[in-house]
Amino acid sequence: MSVNQYSDSISQVWPLFTNIDVDYGENIHLYDRTGKKFIDFTSGIGVTNTGHCHPRIVNAIKVQSEKLLHGQTTILYNSMLDELSHSLQKVLPEKLNCFFFSNSGSEAVESAIKLVRHATGKPNIICFQGGYHGRSIGALSLTTAKSVYRSGYQPLMPGVFVSPHPYFKQYTEEDNEKRTRQCLEELKHLLNTQSSPSETAAMIIEPVLGEGGYISPSESFIKGIREICDKHDILLIFDEIQTGFGRTGKYFAFEHFGVIPDILVIAKGIASGLPLSGIVANKKLMDKWIPGSHGGTYGPNPLSMAAAIETLKVLEEEDLINNSMHMGNYLLAELQKLKNEYPEIVDVRGKGLMIGCEFVAENGDPGTFIAEKVRKSCLSKGLILLTCGPYNQVIRWIPPLTIEKSEIDKALTIFDSALKNSLGRE
Repeated sequence: MSVNQYSDSISQVWPLFTNIDVDYGENIHLYDRTGKKFIDFTSGIGVTNTGHCHPRIVNAIKVQSEKLLHGQTTILYNSMLDELSHSLQKVLPEKLNCFFFSNSGSEAVESAIKLVRHATGKPNIICFQGGYHGRSIGALSLTTAKSVYRSGYQPLMPGVFVSPHPYFKQYTEEDNEKRTRQCLEELKHLLNTQSSPSETAAMIIEPVLGEGGYISPSESFIKGIREICDKHDILLIFDEIQTGFGRTGKYFAFEHFGVIPDILVIAKGIASGLPLSGIVANKKLMDKWIPGSHGGTYGPNPLSMAAAIETLKVLEEEDLINNSMHMGNYLLAELQKLKNEYPEIVDVRGKGLMIGCEFVAENGDPGTFIAEKVRKSCLSKGLILLTCGPYNQVIRWIPPLTIEKSEIDKALTIFDSALKNSLGRE
């Protein structure tokens, strides 16, 4: 059974990227109402890292649902909040030891904006080209991944400045280190010409670009930003909404770069599908936030906290972080083989189970049409994939961290068939 759009009673602002009338999910699979099985390599856009409906997490939610559905955080003390924060502290650097929780990624980014302005007394924030930080007005003001997100909503929040990101087009033989140096120089120039350090509260960056194309900058770029922030007393925010909780083969992507942010933004994989997000900072920084100046009715919800506490246990006890690294290395290597076979794939890149395949057209333009054709062909064969990148020219691979080698092989067989079909190689 399939559907092409929601009814007229649902806003068309939600597009449908598949026609699956979903019934239920189980680990890496989704089933429609006729029982047809699909391999899900989207994880709800990087949310269900533990797979769909992991039985341990479902049970934790069931148990909690019979005790309390809503307990507003400023009215009631709930020990689960301390339990969750203590569990997270075990997998974070000692410096990041104080938490504020909310419901969505956008809310968490908004929280970070408000914290840095309160803590520093400075108004401005620098973001980086290609970043995606959410869709509420503050978060959207920092988002430059695609113009469609911003179009029609201008003017956005003032006090935001955009610095270049070293997006390397490997197929043009660009000098990576030269481009990195140029971008860091542009950042310094921005501080001299547009937003002085005395006015700049923070810089925010995704350590691996998500919607911007699954692009990982060099270690020297991330370390360079850290050095500039330290020199000028500017706070550094890492948006790890999509990259966190094992997605890149580490608990958090910042571990790949040897850099610790002042504020860490988390969401998506934290609660295996239930709405929960947060920011983490040092307690001295958090204590500069004026009590009562920020908050919310629903976050952190008891059901979401129960799911998050159990999610952290599952990630650890089922060794899913290591599985992400090993299965990601295998998937990356196999996709590299396909890149060698199909010249339309100009780049395969990624960390852990966050991998992108970039397509280019014959004339050198972004391969938007090719990527979409391949994605739809995969869908018709039972494999769900998504695109990303400013031109939707990248197919992204984000399966659950529970994935096994045999399941990757099935997906690759479908992908290869879709490439042959879409590119006329059959």
